[in-house]
Amino acid sequence: EVQLVESGGGLVAPGGSLRLSCAGSGFTLSSVSMSWARQAPGKELEWISSINTLSLDIYGASVKGRFTISRDNAKNTVYLQMNSLKTEDTAVYYCATGFGASSLTSRTRGQGTQVTVSS
Repeated sequence: EVQLVESGGGLVAPGGSLRLSCAGSGFTLSSVSMSWARQAPGKELEWISSINTLSLDIYGASVKGRFTISRDNAKNTVYLQMNSLKTEDTAVYYCATGFGASSLTSRTRGQGTQVTVSS
């Protein structure tokens, strides 16, 4: 069974950092591009970052310079390092297969992990 499981979310103060993990099973994660997206309350799903099989990474404007996507193929895991967090980063964060905004329609997506940025 193909599965993605996110972890690492939580409550953090503005300006703080978190690292999210996305562990894949049932497939070889190194053979696919991977993405992160998020959905804030009352808002649409927003693509935020992708990494391809050559580790080329791209970012949405709202997170560029603050977030970093990476992959550890040996662990079948993709990460999202989030620094300088803002209250507007509060959302449920999802990982999915695919590259760029098209990953928003991927059928292979995790269940999400909640990130809350608040003082």
